[in-house]
Amino acid sequence: MVKTIFVINPNSTQAVTDAFDEALNALRLPGGPKIECLTLAEGPPGIQSQMDVEQVTLPLVNLVKGLDAKHGAGAGAYVLACFSDPGLHAVREATTKPVLGISECGALTALTRGHRVGVIAILRQSIPRHGRMFGAMGLTERVVAEVPLGMNVVDLVDAERTRAGLLRAGKALRDEHLIDVVVLGCAGMAAHRAWLEEQLGVPVVEPTQAATAMAIGRTLLGW
Repeated sequence: MVKTIFVINPNSTQAVTDAFDEALNALRLPGGPKIECLTLAEGPPGIQSQMDVEQVTLPLVNLVKGLDAKHGAGAGAYVLACFSDPGLHAVREATTKPVLGISECGALTALTRGHRVGVIAILRQSIPRHGRMFGAMGLTERVVAEVPLGMNVVDLVDAERTRAGLLRAGKALRDEHLIDVVVLGCAGMAAHRAWLEEQLGVPVVEPTQAATAMAIGRTLLGW
């Protein structure tokens, strides 16, 4: 049976889903699991506060329960494509399938690419929320800096402005904080990963790609 990995955008901005859907094409391999990207219609335009995180937790649980009921063994894994990893632990309680959060997977992937990890957030107020996650993961000595773009999720559709912000933030992480690997702190920046890596000369991790790659391995190996 060919299984499906469901990659779920917890916000309601379809442009974000479209961006990471395209970025996952490299992982759609003949004979491999299918990758289906979904948008949570009940979500806010962006997950930009702790209140937003809490708001989407139960809808995500209900969505995954519904997908499990519909697809059964055909559902291979679930990826929550928001850098706040909203509902991660609640969804893990709701299904026996692997559930991966892109923040967790992005950070873990970055650890394999360098020692000093830097994150580009979209907003300054996102940074404390991310810091709590990294603290819970025991990574505060490795994730050494986070720099915001000063843009909200819907602003990311402006590619020129987004690239200017990414380059500014990436250079600050590289030159001021001496990081040696960058993690993009939002699923909506997937289209810019390769460009930014070329500009900075350091590895850049796109977290939805990282999480989906892990999901493929776990689906194929039955972990």
